[in-house]
Amino acid sequence: MEITPETIEYVSALANLKLNKEEKIQTKKDLEQILGYIEVIQELDTKSVEPLTHIVQRKNVVREDEVKESIDREQILKNAPLIKDNCFTVPKAVDV
Repeated sequence: MEITPETIEYVSALANLKLNKEEKIQTKKDLEQILGYIEVIQELDTKSVEPLTHIVQRKNVVREDEVKESIDREQILKNAPLIKDNCFTVPKAVDV
């Protein structure tokens, strides 16, 4: 794939970047180098390689979710300094 000035303009607009002339030249070189690496990778035979989601295989150590009985609302509210309509009452934080 050829990197044209239009391609650089398009990509910089997508990235919301304003590039000067030198930066556009360097970006063109960088993108051509990246595409060159991709071409090399595409030549590799990866049919026998199993896909990975991460380079280091890890097991999720987070516990499973389980439904448990909740604390009674009355028990929670009896420690509240102010209650209104069966809910906590707190000082206003934002003036409108």
